[in-house]
Amino acid sequence: MFDFSAYYDHVACITPQGERLTYLQLQQEADTLRRYLHSGNLSFILCENTVGSLLGYVASLQSHEVCLLLNAGISYELLQTLIGCYQPVHIWLPADSTHITSLQPQYTGLYKSHNYCLLQTENGTNGLPADLAVLLTTSGSTGSPKLVRLSERNLLSNALSICEYLHIDNQERPVTSLPMYYSYGLSVVNSHLLKGAALLLTTDSYIERSFWDFAATENATSFAGVPYTYEILKKLKFFRFSLPCLKTLTQAGGKLSNELIEYFSSNAAQQGKRFVVMYGQTEATARMSYLPPDKTLEKLGSVGIAIPGGKFWIEDDRQRITSPNTEGELVYQGANVSLGYASCKQDLFLGDENQGILHTGDIAYQDADGYYYIVGRLKRFLKLYGNRVSLDYTENLLLGHFEYDFACVGTDNRMIIYTTANGDILSEILAYLSSATHLQRAAFEVRHIDTIPHSPSGKILYNSLSNV
Repeated sequence: MFDFSAYYDHVACITPQGERLTYLQLQQEADTLRRYLHSGNLSFILCENTVGSLLGYVASLQSHEVCLLLNAGISYELLQTLIGCYQPVHIWLPADSTHITSLQPQYTGLYKSHNYCLLQTENGTNGLPADLAVLLTTSGSTGSPKLVRLSERNLLSNALSICEYLHIDNQERPVTSLPMYYSYGLSVVNSHLLKGAALLLTTDSYIERSFWDFAATENATSFAGVPYTYEILKKLKFFRFSLPCLKTLTQAGGKLSNELIEYFSSNAAQQGKRFVVMYGQTEATARMSYLPPDKTLEKLGSVGIAIPGGKFWIEDDRQRITSPNTEGELVYQGANVSLGYASCKQDLFLGDENQGILHTGDIAYQDADGYYYIVGRLKRFLKLYGNRVSLDYTENLLLGHFEYDFACVGTDNRMIIYTTANGDILSEILAYLSSATHLQRAAFEVRHIDTIPHSPSGKILYNSLSNV
């Protein structure tokens, strides 16, 4: 997938620690690591936004050794579960990982580079299919061995589409604000490596001053974030930061409130920047749609149009809906649609189960101009007193009326609303909900919570709410 020969003299990556590798140096380092990797085998990469992590990913793709990308901070228990389930031949992980002391007595150390080391397990060769390239955990399967199977064709087609609609070239310098093991973060890496751009690799968080000092010093040109990211950036008064080279802000990973879309789009335009709303799923490698920046305010709340090479339509009971403004399930077709899922080693040998078509599980409609709007999830609905009520719609309703965070769950008996509000506000929320939905108050229960739990990629961890 990656041929860097046209960019050998370009800088490939820069870190706050002073590491600066050209594409030639990155290729030479990858060639050394590739001596230990073999086509058809499986390796686990415990990812950080570092040179070592990037090196392992590039070497795996170029050697056609299938890689499962995992959070370097993964619990040892879950790591062991995944090892037992999928039986990798290699594990590429940080040399200072807390897991090293537990793994090294069992496995053989083969190679070290850039504070990463390669361990060989006791598992034999895998003989995996030639079209399988990368495995990612699904956004909804935290703590589960369920994976998404991606081919090189999936990765390449999605990266090329992203390059086209974001106009990425070798002058770009994205700062890594999202983890590599997350499909959105990985798409930033893939699209910019394809064009010979310089990745600004940092493990610092965007809430730290050091992150923005690094971005400013190294002339970062773009930043990617999920909805929670932009909620925080507004509180940090982002547009007061001195970042003259930063020209592009992208958002995906869930629905951002219309208020925040309007805020970031308007302020970005005033500073000569662009704010790009996008939509995607891991099952489609990363991106499925984008909203052209000049349409953001006109089509406020829309996820836009399909990416180059992709196609959308709306279905109801497997029948296509052709009339505008009619809700149904959003279906996507494109070369970036994954091969399917895997829940065990045997599933890795399954072929292309999706055949380029993804039923997204999102309820949406298309307006008369061809722009798509997501209104909720198929599985995120309750039936309260015989009325079908969207949990996602309820959350957005509350977020637009109150200046607090909300997360809605429940059963068909009652909706439970978790909120950072407290005191008398809780009764106000209950009264507002009853009035807005025309349902009696007994249909709702409002509970205070100090903070809404989020995953590292910014998605609300609904399954964790009852444990907080």
